[in-house]
Amino acid sequence: MNKERSWIKGALIGGAIAYLALVLLIPAVNVFVQAFKGGFGAFVSNIGESDFIHAVELTLLIAGIVLPINTVFGLCAAWAIARHKFPGRALVISILDIPFSVSPVVAGLMLVLLYGQHGWFGSFLEASNIKIIFALPGMILATAFVTMPFVAREVIPVLEEVGTDQEEAARTLGGSDWQIFWRVTLPNIRWGLLYGVILTNARAMGEFGAVSVVSGNLAGKTQTLPLFVEDAYKQYHTQSAFSAAVLLGCLALVTLVLKEILERRTHIKNVDEA
Repeated sequence: MNKERSWIKGALIGGAIAYLALVLLIPAVNVFVQAFKGGFGAFVSNIGESDFIHAVELTLLIAGIVLPINTVFGLCAAWAIARHKFPGRALVISILDIPFSVSPVVAGLMLVLLYGQHGWFGSFLEASNIKIIFALPGMILATAFVTMPFVAREVIPVLEEVGTDQEEAARTLGGSDWQIFWRVTLPNIRWGLLYGVILTNARAMGEFGAVSVVSGNLAGKTQTLPLFVEDAYKQYHTQSAFSAAVLLGCLALVTLVLKEILERRTHIKNVDEA
């Protein structure tokens, strides 16, 4: 019986490792191999191209704008949903989940149908000399749409699990709503909030579908890093495409490293206080 269980356990572990290697590890290693196939000098030359640098700057700019917006929105939405019972609460949660179920390409098309030249608001925007589609505002809207639920969805279950006892006790002691949020609520939800921010940032930097629809994918103008990878690969500039893919992966890993550093510092602080 023990041998049978040991065999099953080994098979499950081996299958999981093989699956991860096939789907994640081998493709990731191959990206790095292809990026540095021409040597480190060729890699540096590729990431020094003007279109590449502009794509990186635009990607960071969009993420830098969308991240705080959706963080604030996510906190407000999570607070309203977790701390209040109101008619239509289930509908609000369902609406919040729409970006999870709608294809990013469809999301981009929705924005085009609203803000495009022939969209609902197209004539007004054109008369006001405001350009949203095929410009930075449209890319920000598209990225904000696809990343909207992450913070709220991570914070809501944490708020529900924590409950309101500590907040009510702080309010009884004379704490203001702002003081309660900073000194009681935020420390309790910090890990859920951090995970939501990490997911939002990673998705914002890696978004392709919705942004490709609303941007026009113009090199040096409206081309983000994921769009640069696709365009460079189509143009048979494979070295540039893989170099961009390496940098895009590293940008995503930075958030995970920062999260690990923050976790360790917080753990050390808690141990010292104890």
